Amino acid sequence: MSFLQPSDIQAIILSFKVAFSATLLSTPLGIGVAYILVHTRIPGKAFWEGLVNLPLVLPPVVIGYLLLVLFGRHGWIGQFLAKFNIQIIFTLTGAIIASAVVGFPLLVRSIRLGMESVDASYRRAARTLGAGFWDTFFTITLPLSGRAILAGMTLMFARSLGEFGATIILAGNIPGVTQTIPLAIYEYTSSPRGDRMALSLCLVSILLSFIVLLASSAAAKTLNKG
Repeated sequence: MSFLQPSDIQAIILSFKVAFSATLLSTPLGIGVAYILVHTRIPGKAFWEGLVNLPLVLPPVVIGYLLLVLFGRHGWIGQFLAKFNIQIIFTLTGAIIASAVVGFPLLVRSIRLGMESVDASYRRAARTLGAGFWDTFFTITLPLSGRAILAGMTLMFARSLGEFGATIILAGNIPGVTQTIPLAIYEYTSSPRGDRMALSLCLVSILLSFIVLLASSAAAKTLNKG
């Protein structure tokens, strides 16, 4: 990768850190939220569904600004974290949170579709045979939703790799700290004679996304055979 600068390598590594961390941390919560939406009758279900899906239709910069208000120095979460000397804005943690919020609806929607496709008679049979809630969940619901969970994780990972708007608002564009691939491309396009480097990172981004999709497809086929 001689056509890439050391700062570009850092941006690529940071992008993977952000995408992997956001996906890994969001998956258990995504599974829980999807299960609640599919298998429970909570009051105001339509409201909660809309709230979960809201980041899909909001501009990322709006999400970033709202997160900035929450986690900023005068935000109610930011003020609480400040008591423990924890700072979110302009940090890698902030970039992970921004990516997690933006990609979360894709994760939940995919898992939800998978859970809805599981035949309810399997769960009833397990309960009839004496299986408890957690046994049924871990032996029936979760395995049969495995492909959907993997698909949702892939979508969220790919979305996190390309996240820009919310990240630049909450985490900033700090080389080596919060500058991911999209932010590095933005910086190159804003500087004179940065087109070549921007194009190089665009090609890297396309390649990485394509590899992620191929890996997901291969894993899904393996899971299906199993």
